[in-house]
Amino acid sequence: MQIVTKTLQNLGVDNDTDINQSQLILLGLDESDKPEWTTLSLGKELSDARAELFVLLNGIEDEALQEKVIANYKALQKFRKEEKETEEPLSQKGDVTIYCDGGCTPNPGEAGSGVSLYRDGKLCELWYGLYEPMGTNNTAELGALYESLRLAQKEAQHANAVEIKCDSLYSINCIKTWAVSWEKKAWTKKGGEIKNLDIIKQAYYLYNEIKKDVKLSHIKAHAGFEGNELADRMTMYAIQEKCEPFVKYTKKIDVAEILKMRTG
Repeated sequence: MQIVTKTLQNLGVDNDTDINQSQLILLGLDESDKPEWTTLSLGKELSDARAELFVLLNGIEDEALQEKVIANYKALQKFRKEEKETEEPLSQKGDVTIYCDGGCTPNPGEAGSGVSLYRDGKLCELWYGLYEPMGTNNTAELGALYESLRLAQKEAQHANAVEIKCDSLYSINCIKTWAVSWEKKAWTKKGGEIKNLDIIKQAYYLYNEIKKDVKLSHIKAHAGFEGNELADRMTMYAIQEKCEPFVKYTKKIDVAEILKMRTG
């Protein structure tokens, strides 16, 4: 809403220009009120649209031109409304929490990764994949974290507040702490090679791109957190299905049934 003030009354026009009939209508005044319109309209509340149109009509005495301005403004308002309706629904925005996990059985052995995604506290998506016939817990955990960062990047682009909860301190330290030093030393370290360097680099570079918009924190594994437990089940599901690509779980999400699946 806009309050009619002296500034609004005179905005965009010379003070000698009189009010026109269309502006009187916008102010809710009659022709008989015209001589005292400035006093009568002060303090009135106008919608933003009426206030904008009032200013656009300032200085236009020709009635045909007034009608044209009004018609063009209505067309603009319709366009604005249609554009707003095509925007992403507000329900898609909010707080997003991503739980990630990786599993291997035995270690080394068949490995897989899983993710659960919550929006405003509600479970929305499950992801699984990255099957390796001969992987390790660490490769599976790093893979899950990398895929979580990719999901987080998309969510952050939609202005969502994103937190990734990972139960692997190894993976978190790799990309938040150790990689900083390794990069400075041309990706070398004392004591030998850096294992899993390719996936560490990918996750590290992506994390640096989005870390201002994404929080990465540690969560204890198998401590009763639903999101962590579901991500764990997805790792085993990836191994069961021998699913190499990282894909969304498309079956009906029945939390109770999924939690009955094999644990990692």
